[in-house]
Amino acid sequence: METLKAVFFGPDPQTQMRKCNQLMRANTRQLDRDIGQLKILESKTRQYILNASKRAQRNPSQAKSATTEAKTFARELVRIRRQATRLHTSRAQLQSVQMQVNEAFSVRKIQGSLKKSTGIMKDVNTLVRLPELNATMRQLSTELVRAGIIEEMVDDAIPNNELLEDEEEEAEEEVDKVLQEILQGKLAQAEPIKPDEPLEEAPVAEEQFEDQEAALEQMRGRLEALKS
Repeated sequence: METLKAVFFGPDPQTQMRKCNQLMRANTRQLDRDIGQLKILESKTRQYILNASKRAQRNPSQAKSATTEAKTFARELVRIRRQATRLHTSRAQLQSVQMQVNEAFSVRKIQGSLKKSTGIMKDVNTLVRLPELNATMRQLSTELVRAGIIEEMVDDAIPNNELLEDEEEEAEEEVDKVLQEILQGKLAQAEPIKPDEPLEEAPVAEEQFEDQEAALEQMRGRLEALKS
């Protein structure tokens, strides 16, 4: 019955609004899950940095390797925080879209007509680029086009899912700030490492270092999974 009505009279506005809200709620839940996972990763990474600092204090002979290890995890923490900031921004943007879409449907109900919104189209175009939301945001854009809220978006207007270069760059000053924040200068007592200087690791610490490397690889895998 609904299909026949849609053929002769066009899509039902209430049905369209429900569909749009369902998609936006689904996207919000996905972002909340991803943000939660990043919080767990951040907590674990902070602990790895603290462990490296404690190892350096207990055994001065391992200070150099511990410093390198702590900086490696600090770089991962910078990436995690950038990703979390991006997701929080996207969540706020998605909520803004939901408010604008519901307002557009309300105006349509009162005035009997709908004016296309370039603001909503711009926000949807931004959100559809996110790997986390790409599929459902494309569904949402289709529904919004059918409802007459935005113009049809062509694939050429939507760039490939890729992070900006400045998001990929690992600024050393950010890494140093992270180490200062977590360790309060405790690790700074260790000698800085020259790029071509080989690390001298104590045999006792080899197994522990391998465990940390495995943890780092697992952490990177989880972070990449949130991006793809």
